Amino acid sequence: MTAALVVFFGAGVGGLFRHVANLIGVRLVGFAHFPFTTMAVNILGCFVMGAFTAWFMSPAGSGIPQHVRLFLTTGMLGGFTTYSTFSLEFAVLVERGEPVHAALYAGGTLVLCLIGVFAGLFLVRSFA
Repeated sequence: MTAALVVFFGAGVGGLFRHVANLIGVRLVGFAHFPFTTMAVNILGCFVMGAFTAWFMSPAGSGIPQHVRLFLTTGMLGGFTTYSTFSLEFAVLVERGEPVHAALYAGGTLVLCLIGVFAGLFLVRSFA
């Protein structure tokens, strides 16, 4: 299977997971004035990216084939996380005259996603 098809199918799986997360998020918290679901998806996606990366770099994960790595990271996580949606939602908050929510959203997403990557790296490395 070519790399492009692996990424394509992975993105489909990630997109489906994202859709399910959106449905759950709307039922739990709605959108109201803050895009909690997108922020949570990006944080979770960054955590999983850190965990996968640490796993791939560990002795236990060093034999993971490249097509599996592409499926999980570029494909699945690429289809799941949504920085394009993040950017649009930030712009909407600014245009609605909610600069405090926009700043909290952007700052919180950035800081917590970076923490997510480091937490994923730390967690997997501590068990490797």
